[in-house]
Amino acid sequence: MAAAAISHLRRGAQRHALLYLSRRHFSSPSSLAAAAPLAAAARRLLSTSVESGTSSKAGSYKPPPLDPFRAALAPASPPLESPPLEEPPATPPLPEVASAAAGPEQDPVVLQNEQLEGLKAGLEAVRSREESPEEKEAWWLLNRAVVNYCGSAVGTVAANDPSTANHMLNYDQIFIRDFVPSAIAFLLRGESDIVKNFLLHTLQLQSWEKTVDCYSPGQGLMPASFKVRSVPLDGNNEAFEEVLDPDFGESAIGRVAPVDSGLWWIILLRAYGKITGDYALQERVDVQTGIRLILNLCLTDGFDMFPTLLVTDGSCMIDRRMGIHGHPLEIQALFYSALRCAREMVSTDDGSKNLIRVINNRLSALSFHIREYYWVDMKKINEIYRYKTEEYSHDAINKFNIYPEQIPSWLADWIPDKGGYLIGNLQPAHMDFRFFSLGNLWAIVSSLATQKQAEGILNLIETKWDDIVANMPLKICYPALEYEEWRIITGCDPKNTPWSYHNGGSWPTLLWQFTLACIKMGRPDLARRAVEAVEKRLSDDKWPEYYDTRTGRFIGKQSRLYQTWTIAGFLSSKMLLDCPEMASILICDEDLELLEGCACGLSNSARIKCSRRAARSQVLV
Repeated sequence: MAAAAISHLRRGAQRHALLYLSRRHFSSPSSLAAAAPLAAAARRLLSTSVESGTSSKAGSYKPPPLDPFRAALAPASPPLESPPLEEPPATPPLPEVASAAAGPEQDPVVLQNEQLEGLKAGLEAVRSREESPEEKEAWWLLNRAVVNYCGSAVGTVAANDPSTANHMLNYDQIFIRDFVPSAIAFLLRGESDIVKNFLLHTLQLQSWEKTVDCYSPGQGLMPASFKVRSVPLDGNNEAFEEVLDPDFGESAIGRVAPVDSGLWWIILLRAYGKITGDYALQERVDVQTGIRLILNLCLTDGFDMFPTLLVTDGSCMIDRRMGIHGHPLEIQALFYSALRCAREMVSTDDGSKNLIRVINNRLSALSFHIREYYWVDMKKINEIYRYKTEEYSHDAINKFNIYPEQIPSWLADWIPDKGGYLIGNLQPAHMDFRFFSLGNLWAIVSSLATQKQAEGILNLIETKWDDIVANMPLKICYPALEYEEWRIITGCDPKNTPWSYHNGGSWPTLLWQFTLACIKMGRPDLARRAVEAVEKRLSDDKWPEYYDTRTGRFIGKQSRLYQTWTIAGFLSSKMLLDCPEMASILICDEDLELLEGCACGLSNSARIKCSRRAARSQVLV
């Protein structure tokens, strides 16, 4: 079985490498010769070994009917390189601003080594810390959730609830988004093999055929989840082999592609490199190709006038109809974070210069757009309340033609005098004023929000603690959709009834992201308060997936018990609070250099607005 796993990974690595090389243009024999080592490198694969265990078995699985290698090289495949941009006109430099980072530049290699040494010391501190009885139980449960493929650990199941053993649905699969807190917990404990295996195996699945009703999405799409199955070997019912069976959304409820999977994969890849020092994994040809395929899928030109990603409902953690179609904050925050991480990891060569420029341009436009148009506080809401509509001009104030009557009745009394948040969605004539926890927290972690905005978000959470945290942290969104609004927006979804599941339910897995945001902003006291309040209750309640009611008092009516990312989120929060320096593997600091130049060119015309200059002015206020 180990040989089968190595063979599977080797074939996937060769596919990515050959796909990468097929898109390169070599104009001379010497350049062709230079490409030969890359092709050879693709055939080499680092093997990993983790304790073996059990895996799921089923006899109905059939391998994909189309060879994914041929599909990857099909003529319709999008190019790996982003389309070339016209050279921007010369732009006058922005005024110099004093910065705390000013001073002699440090060798990046030396700085990287120093950071790695600091993280190694943090790992030792994590290993030596005393664990509570609840933590010991959580670790036992997390290890029990590990799934093995051909003798190596490749992930954790979504839930391991014995009461639903005969009705698992897809909770026995390894979800990319669900595994991230598990991966962080394992990395913080120094157990990195399972994370490396996960990254490599999901990378190979990226090249598989993905079809719904004879239509295939883009090449860079990562699966929502995958499962290890045992199938007869060559039709022999006495011999079996293990195979990976991915779901790209073609089996999911609603048949929605997981937009966030590839973004989480890039974020986790960077965290793995920073904590282990294994940057060779990032530099592999197949990994570099995987990164670029995801970026191409996200950066492809379309009809949209905005730098935000346009997605359908149910394409992220909220994977059911909840009125988040369009430009939901959660996707934008993960998109920004993934672009920041990818920019650090993309190999530097002549072929990547244009890609880096495209990433920088998108980052600056995206940061300005979110900071300027998604942010609301008391002052901004009062401004919207006085908006004029139907403005037709280049310098309109109400750019999205928002009608003041859209301001919900609950908001005026709910928003505190000090503090604010990033709204859930923005489209023409539509603002979703609900507070979405994941998007706001990850905007802090990734520095998509400014320092002042990040402080405002945490101030709001502290002020509205009884609404957002209450008896069980944290509300996935606030407030819930009720009455006619629930019927129209959710389609009368019986699982998303008011104050349940995605509709205002309380999700303890969000603890680790709340902890990261609090550590970044120097407010670990808030995270510690939340963790200490629920530590014993989570264990007593058997680690549910989510909680119901306005204050999170009841275990969710359809909640699975022993939910893995509830367990892993709790463990990650505990370790991060005890060793806050380890949060650096996921945090991105503000990048002022990103705001220096601008591809749009500076102009006196009202038709052209420089988002980088505007974004920088927000940071420096």
